[in-house]
Amino acid sequence: MSSATPTSAIPLRRRLPLAGVLRPGRPSDIWFKPALSVVAAVAPPNLILLALGRLDLAMYTMAGSLCALYAHNRPYAARARVLARVVLGMLGGVAVALVTASLTRDAVVLVTVGALLAAAQKVLCDATRVGPPGNVVLTFISSASLFAPQTLGQVPGHLALAAAAGAWAWLVGMAPALLRPTGPERRATAQALNAAAAYAEAHGADEGRARAARAAGYAAVQAAWQTLLSLPADGARAATRHALERLVVRAEVALAAPSDADPERLRTWARALRGTGRVPRTGDPRTGDSRAAADELLGVAAELGARPVPLWHRLVPLAPLGVRTALGCALAGYASLALGIGRPYWALVTAAALYQANLTLTWSRTVQRVVGNLGGALVFAAVAPLAHLGQAALVLCCLLFAFGAEALISRNYWLGTLCVTPMALLITEFTGYQEPGVLITERIVDTLVGALVGFAAAVAVTNRRAGDRVEEAVAAADRARERAARLLAEPHAAPGALDAAHRALAAALVELRATADAAAGEWWQRALPQERVVRAEQAGHRTLAAMVRRRTDAGAARPDQDTGTTTEDVRP
Repeated sequence: MSSATPTSAIPLRRRLPLAGVLRPGRPSDIWFKPALSVVAAVAPPNLILLALGRLDLAMYTMAGSLCALYAHNRPYAARARVLARVVLGMLGGVAVALVTASLTRDAVVLVTVGALLAAAQKVLCDATRVGPPGNVVLTFISSASLFAPQTLGQVPGHLALAAAAGAWAWLVGMAPALLRPTGPERRATAQALNAAAAYAEAHGADEGRARAARAAGYAAVQAAWQTLLSLPADGARAATRHALERLVVRAEVALAAPSDADPERLRTWARALRGTGRVPRTGDPRTGDSRAAADELLGVAAELGARPVPLWHRLVPLAPLGVRTALGCALAGYASLALGIGRPYWALVTAAALYQANLTLTWSRTVQRVVGNLGGALVFAAVAPLAHLGQAALVLCCLLFAFGAEALISRNYWLGTLCVTPMALLITEFTGYQEPGVLITERIVDTLVGALVGFAAAVAVTNRRAGDRVEEAVAAADRARERAARLLAEPHAAPGALDAAHRALAAALVELRATADAAAGEWWQRALPQERVVRAEQAGHRTLAAMVRRRTDAGAARPDQDTGTTTEDVRP
């Protein structure tokens, strides 16, 4: 429960931060998975083309291979669907680009089509929450394809290469399921337990740290539920799924009652989820824990049957972001053309990579992109002599940079671009040797043009509906809290209904905090209802705590039919 002093407004303009923008963070728990996957997806097609002496076709196979970067946090059933959609989306963008390139060589038309494709890719990736690397890779692929010399007769063959490499990337992405089929859901559960432990330790200490830890905890728990609810409720792995659900319930309990939580026990459970061993039990089976666990999970079936939000409902709020992306990419490409740069798509992709949830985050990404690209150009200058020893050396350098990019980008975006930039420059040499000085100069100029023009477009096209979205999120949180309160007032409310209401309220509070944070980073908008946001969060978390107490009290008092003993208190 937050005790922050409510405020009624924020300034129309906020200072753009520099401190901390380039500070490296902790690497992702699974940084090595996308790093190894992209190498495994890129290497075979490129080596085959190298052996055939057709490395000039590698741009098309790279389009499919880079799809292996997606969906590493998804359970494998969901990952299969997401990867298939990413490959289809990639093929659609490449098809539009190649057909356009075969019909016209007018650079203005090509930049315009590229900007529209970038906007569509940005909005669709955000609406479907496909996850990192989001739209940037798709935009890079389609924009580069626009400026590849092409005829209509070549399009089917080039698309076939991309599709074959995309199919191989799909297999690479699904291959870990053979060794650790429940790995993603175990990781999501462990992250929820660790986040709950962090909040339990921060509770009662520094108020700002505690609020941040609580928000992170509820976000991790919500992500864990989304992961588990995407799995089938029956079948061979149903027992593992239900055991993981019970652990997520314990994380929820710790968030609602941090004073009673045992952080070390939560972390012990999280550590036990590594590997493929048995999922730890959360209570003593002799005290009837299975009966309490069954009651706790009754709400899951109801949530599985809930209808998802239609895609177009998620697209509408993203309209300002789509306009911002289209305008910024188009203007960046036009400016690059006006300066006589030979690859305006570099400026277009730079602009597309900047746009985040709000202007403040877009500024941070702009700084990171510029620093990373300038540093990456220097890295390319250093490795170019080695890469020019032969085509085999060129391919191996690209593989090395592909691994480095994914290994570093989770620490900070600019560190990843130190490897992305030289990799992109080396890919341009698959068709033949090019003067390094010219490539470096063009890349630096296009980076600066794309960053300046792209950020200017972000300032000009602000999200003026951000305040409306905050109001809607506050109303949704209030409705979820009122429903939960009504169920609490019923002495014989079904446990499944209580659990479903509990998770619905927690999800509404997570969405409220994310919406409020995104709106707080926008410029030129009316004052935000900060006081209402704080009060809604306070009331919502009090209701969550009451629901947890109701559930634990009911579990502790319920006699077990088989043993006659009482169930264990679910507080960790």
